[in-house]
Amino acid sequence: MNDTYYETINKMEQKGVDADYINGWACGFLHNPKREEQRITEAYDAGYNDGMEGKTDNFASWVVKK
Repeated sequence: MNDTYYETINKMEQKGVDADYINGWACGFLHNPKREEQRITEAYDAGYNDGMEGKTDNFASWVVKK
């Protein structure tokens, strides 16, 4: 595994990105199958798609406002 995976997850966690987006991104980046349909959220789906495409900087809109 390369450092991109770990660095991107760490960056997203530090910025407070939605956990579903992070989980989706990780699954997509690793080319894992998606969750079962009833558990897919908009954040998970967006993260999954970005991960599948190898995008590491498309998460700004998924930062959770505190």
